[in-house]
Parts: sequence; C-alpha cells; structure tokens
Amino acid sequence: MDEERRLFNIAGRYLVGGVDSPVRSFNYVGIKPLLIKAGKGARAYSYNGRRYIDYVLSWGSAILGHAHPAVLKAIKQKLGLGLSFGMTNRAEIELAQEISRAIPFIEKIRFVNSGTEAVMGAVRLTRAYTGREKIVKFANSYHGHADYLLANAGSGLATLGIPASAGVPKDFTKHTLVLDFGDRQALEAVFEKYGNEIAGVLVEPVGGNFGVLPPEAGFLKTIRNLTRRNRSLLIFDEVITGFRFHFGGVCRTLKITPDLICLGKIIGGGLPIGAYAGSAKIMNNLAPLGKVYQASTFAGNPIVMQAGLAALKIVKRSKGSYSRLKDLNAYLCVNLKKEALSCGVTLEISHYESMFSLRFKSRDKFAGFYKMMLDRGILLAPSEFEANFLSFAHTKNEADKTILAARSAFRRMRN
Repeated sequence: MDEERRLFNIAGRYLVGGVDSPVRSFNYVGIKPLLIKAGKGARAYSYNGRRYIDYVLSWGSAILGHAHPAVLKAIKQKLGLGLSFGMTNRAEIELAQEISRAIPFIEKIRFVNSGTEAVMGAVRLTRAYTGREKIVKFANSYHGHADYLLANAGSGLATLGIPASAGVPKDFTKHTLVLDFGDRQALEAVFEKYGNEIAGVLVEPVGGNFGVLPPEAGFLKTIRNLTRRNRSLLIFDEVITGFRFHFGGVCRTLKITPDLICLGKIIGGGLPIGAYAGSAKIMNNLAPLGKVYQASTFAGNPIVMQAGLAALKIVKRSKGSYSRLKDLNAYLCVNLKKEALSCGVTLEISHYESMFSLRFKSRDKFAGFYKMMLDRGILLAPSEFEANFLSFAHTKNEADKTILAARSAFRRMRN
C-alpha cells in the first residue's frame, strides 16, 4: 500500500470523511482526497512524491506561492519569542496600519481567525448599529458557515448539492433575504417591502464560490445607492478578493465604498486569519468601546500577524506582478478554450484578473477531465463551483505545461 493511501485510511478512522472541510473530500470528482506533504512556489507535493502545478493555492491564500523565503524567515524570527499571549502585540498593530493604508476608508479594524468569523462579526455589528435584523445576501454566494448564512449558498454546499445545511433551525434564517445577483427589480422590491427592516446587504464584489463571477459594477452601485437611501449598511465580503487583484480591495477599483469590509486569506501570509473593518463611527460600537460583543483567544496571534505583515510588504513592493498575473491568466484561459474547441469539447471558462473556473456540459465530463489533469501533474480545484488561482510564483512555463496537459486530456475526451 502506498503512503498516501495508508495515511488516508488512518485519517478515515479519526477525521470525519478523512477531512476537516467538505471541499477537500474530492467527492465531486469521485476520487479519494489528495494528501499534500509540502509546497514550494507554484508546486505542491504529495506523500507519494507526485509533483503538481497548484492552482488551488490554499483556496487562494498563497498569492506569493508556497513557502516564500521572506515569509518563512519572518515567522522563524517570531517563533523564538513565543507562540501566543492573548494580548496585543506590535505585529498586530503594524498589520492593521498596513491594511488601513492600502484601503483608505478603513479607520478601525478587528482581527479574527477566519473569514467565517469576520463575516459573523460584521453582520452582528451591522444589526446592532442599525437596530435592524434583516440581512440581504445573494444566491450561490458563500460567506462562511454561520447558521443564518447557509441558505442557498455556494462553495461546498453547491459542490455537494446541499441547498441548506441540516441542523439550522428555520428561525435562524428567517431574517436572511436571498436574491439573485444582478436582479435589480428584485432588489428594489425587497427594499420597497422591507427597507426599514434591512440592516445591511452582504455581497462578494467578485464571486468566487459558484465559479468565478466577474463584478457587475452597475448592480453593485445600485446596491450602494439603495443601502444609503434606506440607511442600511453595505458589507463587501473580500475574504477571497482582498489584495488578490491589486494592493488593496476591489472596492477601490470599482470606486464603491462599502460601510464594512471583510478580509482573510492573503492578509495572513498563509496562516489562519480573518478581519472586518470600517469607519471608526461604526467599528467603535464593538466592545470594549461599545455594546457589541465579540472576542477571541487567538485573534491577533503574533505569528500570524508577522506572516501577514511580511506577505503584504512583499506584495506592496511587487505591484507589477498583478498586471503580469492578469495577462498570464488571460493567456492560460484563452488557450484552454482554444484547445477544447479544437477537440470539439464544450467548455465554459470564466475568469477575472488572477482567478478562473471551468465548467463542462456535465459533472461527469468535469470529473473525467479533472482526473486526467491530476494524472498529468495539474492540481485544480476539485469542483466546478470553486475558483482556481494564480500566484506570483506562477510563470508562463507553468501555464504552457497546463495547456499541454489539457490538450492531451481534451483529445482523449474527444475519443
């Protein structure tokens, strides 16, 4: 028995499904989960010694690629001072300053440990600030696994075909209003009906949990106008997109200023993190200054803060890399589409900046393609509903190898 299979058999005895997150199960493509031992740059390595060009990148977190030397050095320097104190530390302050400079509307920030926690905190704060209860979200978006946000969500729920999670009482979601993204008429109607009850609108400016959905600036501006008119708050969930397309948030590119922003992934340098932020007027309603309670033992952990600070400093110095990634992603996607067409394979590719997603005529087609790509050393997100990502470590060489692998897979699909 090979090492990877042996480890997974043990994992199955002690971990639910052998994994700690449903999207890691590879159920959608009908294979056993992949176990990763190490990563370096744009590559990931299995316990069996297989090498993959990695487009999962810890679900978008590793924008610098894996094991960036400067980030590892910063972590090692901090390790000798202790792992956690449950107290404020210098790196925490400096990371807050760096993020605030990059996203100018931010005056105060609260660090947490995950994107889910960030959204939970932002929603609670929104409800308290407005004195209202209803939250508008959009179908197939994913904002973490808080009970009241698991209605008609994307990501793992879409992958596994679960419309709403078991264990969530209907009362928990009765104040969550779910609309189709882009439907102005429905949005205006819900504000007409519930305007003085809507605390806020929660939205991903760029969708990443039902495939990649490029931003619709006009619709987002409509949301901004309606929330202002009705004294509701606009929450941008930029857990995926924050610092992915440029040094800051998508809000700056779109010239739309939300009231609150949720961040995660990239700002932790590869370690667990989340954050929510906004104006002092809103954020100061959090305890200890206000009456909105939210606390955490590990929030602002010095090791995580140091990793995030090191990563953002590198990103800040590498602004040209963003435009290179955009061009590289376009090159990759155009050629994948071209190869599919030449083999008569129907393939939809959605891409934006450094994100892309693939969708075939059927789940079986995607699963077959996925397995062939994996056999050829290409690690893609194991679901059509998840986004793929490029990192600063990816080069044209990786893109060309991916295109060659896809050409071979498409030819087999044609036959």
